Amino acid sequence: MTNKRKFSTFSLSFLDIMSCGFGAVILVFLIIKHDMNSQVEEQNLDLKAEVNLLNEEIIIGEKHLVKIKNTLSLLDQELVESSGLARRINDEIDAIDNKVTKLSEESDDQQIVKMEEQLKTLMLERKKLADEQAKGNNARRFAGQGDRQYLTGLRLGGSRTLILLDGSASMLDSRIVNIIRRRNMTEQLRKQSKKWQRAIKTVEWLIAKFSLNSQFQLFVFNTEVKAAKQGAVIKWLSVDNQQQLNDSIKNLHEIIPHGGTSLERAFLSIHFLDPLPDNIILITDGLPTQGITPSNNHIISGVEREKLFALAIDALPQGIPVNILLWPMEGDPMAASLFWKLAQLTAGSFMSPSKDWP
Repeated sequence: MTNKRKFSTFSLSFLDIMSCGFGAVILVFLIIKHDMNSQVEEQNLDLKAEVNLLNEEIIIGEKHLVKIKNTLSLLDQELVESSGLARRINDEIDAIDNKVTKLSEESDDQQIVKMEEQLKTLMLERKKLADEQAKGNNARRFAGQGDRQYLTGLRLGGSRTLILLDGSASMLDSRIVNIIRRRNMTEQLRKQSKKWQRAIKTVEWLIAKFSLNSQFQLFVFNTEVKAAKQGAVIKWLSVDNQQQLNDSIKNLHEIIPHGGTSLERAFLSIHFLDPLPDNIILITDGLPTQGITPSNNHIISGVEREKLFALAIDALPQGIPVNILLWPMEGDPMAASLFWKLAQLTAGSFMSPSKDWP
């Protein structure tokens, strides 16, 4: 009788197979769980970076908010003081009005005249106060067409601002034919050219926007450079000095555009100012037609004008922003591009205002 092996479900081979299966499941589980932790950690790092960036923006915003609140507090305080002064003046005016009314019935004519004089004086003080409140920090009053007072993007800040105004013959008109015609007109007609008058009004607008505690200088250039105020080529003028302001504007109205344009000579003249300006405003209509040495040629090509412009840039002091107001004229297509590059190079601004400004 043969012996038969008994079958058992818990034999060694069966247990080996089950152990391997469980080990594989545990291994897969560990791998999957580790990967999930890595993804969560990466997401957490990204979120932390965004949170840190937002916190920095919040801190910067709070600093700016504090500055704005301080500025508003100062303005509110000035407004309260002005309002209080205006109220006191109004009260005094009302009291004098009442006295005048009573004295007109009860007193003699001399007292009435005296009270009326006091009333006129107070009325003038009130008008002066109102004008100062409307004027603010502007150096001069200026009202353009339709009271338009804008020029977005132009940088008017700085303690010392130099205005360079193109006074060449091209400032008589925007078309070459009309420029040639106007050069042969009388001095009075040339001074009244619309383009030149627009340039003068632009200077008046700019000076009116300067801070009262700053300094300025106004140079007019063609083939030569001269200050609008005579005898002030190498010194700065105070914005709060109304006499110097008025003399500069008055003399500017007497200048007649003529000759060529030497931008290089204009930029070289900046070196005579001590200290140097921290802001330059250039008002012109095109690329230069002359260099340091006068040329006898009556015709100049576009390529030659670009070379003269490059020489002018080399003469410009470094580190000073140049803000450019350009009124393009015909026959000078590269002017806008090159002057825009100059503004970008010096961290200034470039713009070509509409014909009805200022």
